[in-house]
Amino acid sequence: MFNSYIGIDLGTANILVYTKNKGIVLNEPSVVAIDIHTNQVLAIGNEAKAMVGKTPGNIVAIRPLKDGVIADYQVTIDMLKQIMKKVSKKLGLSFRKPHVVVCTPSGATSVERRAIHDAVKEFGAKQVDLIEEPIAAAIGADLPVAEPTANVIVDIGGGTTEVAIISFGGIVTANSTRTGGDHFDEDIVQYIRKKYNMLIGYRTAENIKIEIGYALVDHQELRMDIRGRDLVTGLPKTITITSFEIQDAIKEPLLVILETVRNTLENCPPELSGDIVDHGITITGGGSLLNGLERWLRKEINVPVHLAPNPLESVAIGTGKSLSVIHKLQKKAK
Repeated sequence: MFNSYIGIDLGTANILVYTKNKGIVLNEPSVVAIDIHTNQVLAIGNEAKAMVGKTPGNIVAIRPLKDGVIADYQVTIDMLKQIMKKVSKKLGLSFRKPHVVVCTPSGATSVERRAIHDAVKEFGAKQVDLIEEPIAAAIGADLPVAEPTANVIVDIGGGTTEVAIISFGGIVTANSTRTGGDHFDEDIVQYIRKKYNMLIGYRTAENIKIEIGYALVDHQELRMDIRGRDLVTGLPKTITITSFEIQDAIKEPLLVILETVRNTLENCPPELSGDIVDHGITITGGGSLLNGLERWLRKEINVPVHLAPNPLESVAIGTGKSLSVIHKLQKKAK
């Protein structure tokens, strides 16, 4: 019966699909390649991401989700249909009318929630329930969300960072900022453009972030050769950059995330503050994998900081696991 129940993490960077029996059955980038003349979807996921920056004029690779919410409604529906076809093939099932739980950012407006609800419903779901992303992330990180203790989750995704204090299965206080892993990439692109007069693509920027990106902590200098286009001559060019330069490039979004964490902790009821000192906070999402982030946050906010067991999959796992308690955690679109 549970095979027809699926959880979807509709992320800005990646879409993950979870089923109770098989766990994560799909994890692909939220990218769609479209022929602009016919509006036909040519590829989705990994195949489409490989096309970014390399396509002829009539084909564009786009991300239909921006800052955790739907930016291009029709393309999102097309992408969801293709994804469900892939999931059906993998499971050898006919997913005609699944019951879907999908997560939404806690800061999403009722219009944005409705767009997510309708997009999922339109691809053929029998029933759609929405769950707030921080609660899904906390369930996926194995935090005791139903207990009367403070569970602090910091979910650093591609488009948004969600910080929430959860107790008794609900959000006590939460803050959301539209800053995430994508903003690190953008700042790296801009830094290299400004300092070296060189243009690099977002995929290169993402690789730089993964390889030598560091939070604002002391570390041994790392170096990396990168290739791009010289903006003066227009010719290909190779430069060597250091991890200290990248640290400088991504400083601003890191400080925005820190400020969001601090604001949330400041609004915590006094009764729950003691729990936070004891249990600390849990970080999850792709951005939490940035080198030194755990150490930096621990130093700045002076409470224990733990990395979730599966940071990239926490929200999807939590979305799927919430199926068993959906009557409690159900978040209906208004």
